Amino acid sequence: MTDTNDPVVNWTEDGEPRSARWRSEGGAPPPKRVMVADDRITADAAYRLASEGTALLWRGDFQNARQLLQAMARRIDRKPRKAASSPTEAFNFHRQAQSQRARTLGMLLLPLEADFSIPLRRAPNVKEACAEAYGEGKTPSVVSMRELLGVIGAHEWRKKGVDIPALGDRIHPHYGVFSPVRGEYVQLVAEAPLPASTLAFDIGTGTGVLAALLARRGIKHVVATDQDPRALACARQNIARLGLKGRVEVVEADLFPEGRAPLIVCNPPWLPARANSPLEHAIYDPESRMLLGFLNGLAAHLEPGGEGWLILSDLAEHLGLRTRESLLAAIEAAGLNVVGRLDTKPTHPRAADATDPLHAARAAEVTSLWRLAARNP
Repeated sequence: MTDTNDPVVNWTEDGEPRSARWRSEGGAPPPKRVMVADDRITADAAYRLASEGTALLWRGDFQNARQLLQAMARRIDRKPRKAASSPTEAFNFHRQAQSQRARTLGMLLLPLEADFSIPLRRAPNVKEACAEAYGEGKTPSVVSMRELLGVIGAHEWRKKGVDIPALGDRIHPHYGVFSPVRGEYVQLVAEAPLPASTLAFDIGTGTGVLAALLARRGIKHVVATDQDPRALACARQNIARLGLKGRVEVVEADLFPEGRAPLIVCNPPWLPARANSPLEHAIYDPESRMLLGFLNGLAAHLEPGGEGWLILSDLAEHLGLRTRESLLAAIEAAGLNVVGRLDTKPTHPRAADATDPLHAARAAEVTSLWRLAARNP
C-alpha cells in the first residue's frame, strides 16, 4: 500500500503488473518505462536503454549494480563536450550535461523494503542512512541507485563530520543540508572585526556553522534562522553537540527573525540560476531572490551603527551570470553603504583542476565578506 499522495512507479514482472512508492529527493518524476534487469545485462545495453528513457529495476547482485553504474558513468563522461564561445555558454552547457548525466544514471533503480532493507545479494545495511534521509519507512519503495549512494555518503559525513579549523571542532551535516566543505568563507567570518558582542543574526544558517563560530568568538546571543526542516534539525543538533544551546537559538523564519541586531550575517547561494532539484537550492539562487531579500531587508533589521556581513563568491561574475555593477547597485538601492571588504581565494581542488569545464572562472574566483551598514537618512 502507498499513500495516495506518494508518486508511484509501475512495472511488469513475471507477467504481472507491480507498483511501489517512488522516492526521489531531487523531485524527478517516476520513469514511465521500467524493465527488470539483473547481472546478465551488459553495460552497453544498460547505457543505451537508460539513454532512451527506460529504467532498469535491479534484481541482481548489489555490488554488480554499483559496478554497472560506474560503467555507465564512464560511457557518459567519454562523450565530447560542446565547444563554448563564452563563460556563460560554458556554464549553460555544463548544467545541461550535468542534468542529462543525472537523468541517465538515475535510470538504474533499486527496491527497498518497508524497513529500508535492500532485498538483493551482497546489499549493505542502509536502514539508518535511509531513516535519516527519509524519515520512517512505511511501505516498500523504489529509488535510483545514484540517490541511494548519495544517502549512504551523507550518512557517513554525518557520522564523521567536517573539520572546521576556525571553529576548532567538527560540524556534522545532515542529508540535504549543504556541507561547509569550503572553509574559506568560514575563515572570513572568523577574521572580520566584530562590531558588537551582544547579539547577532545568522540568516539561512544551514548546518549552524556560522552561528556556532560567532558564539565561539564571544557573541553572547546568536539567533540562527532557516526555513528548511532538515537544516533546522541539523543546526539544532550541531549547536547542542558543541555545547552552545544556551548561546545560540535556532528559529524557523523566512530570512530575518523579529527585531534588530548589531550584526547580521548571511551566506546566500552564490549562483543566480535555476536549481534542477530541491537539493541544489544551497548552490543556486534563482533570480538572486535570497541575496536581494537579505539586502533589501537588512537596513530595517540593523541596530544603529550595526553591520551586515554578506558572504559571496564572485564566481557568478566570472561566468557572466551577474555583474559587479549590478551587485553594487543592489547594495545602493537597499539603502546600504560598503564599509569594508575581506577577500580570499578558494582552496578547493576544483579551483586547480584544468579539466573542469568551468576552470577559467573557478581559477579567477574570489570569495568576499562585504561589511555593509545602513545609510543615514
